[in-house]
Amino acid sequence: MSVNKVILLGRVGVDPEVKFMPSGNAVVNLSIATSRKFKNQESGAYEDKTEWHRVVFFNKPAETIGQYVKKGQQLYVEGRLQTRKWQDKDGIEKYSTDIISDNFTFVGSKSDSMGDSQFDNQSQKPDDFNQSAPSNQDDDVPF
Repeated sequence: MSVNKVILLGRVGVDPEVKFMPSGNAVVNLSIATSRKFKNQESGAYEDKTEWHRVVFFNKPAETIGQYVKKGQQLYVEGRLQTRKWQDKDGIEKYSTDIISDNFTFVGSKSDSMGDSQFDNQSQKPDDFNQSAPSNQDDDVPF
């Protein structure tokens, strides 16, 4: 038995850009930053360490991320690790380890441009993703 599971809660590094593969499937590549605070053994001072993670979303989740996520927003991501190999323009083999997301949740508050609650892309459907007062209209949300 084996497990390949990644869980992240971090901040989005740049505004996402949706691209389309030749098959027509949507894809979004994001960088998500996580940080931890630790005590430096030499100085005794507390320091922050930030790690950047490459996360890939496909199809409808990619379109949703592209439409509603902005730089600096908190995002909870679940997925699996996948390492890929390619050759650069000089013929040197390069490797990249990405997180292929199969689930995500919008996290945050109004300061994160997301309103007062959390939205899960699989179980809850928000009426509106902006900071204005909720409307009583039924909007056609594309997911």
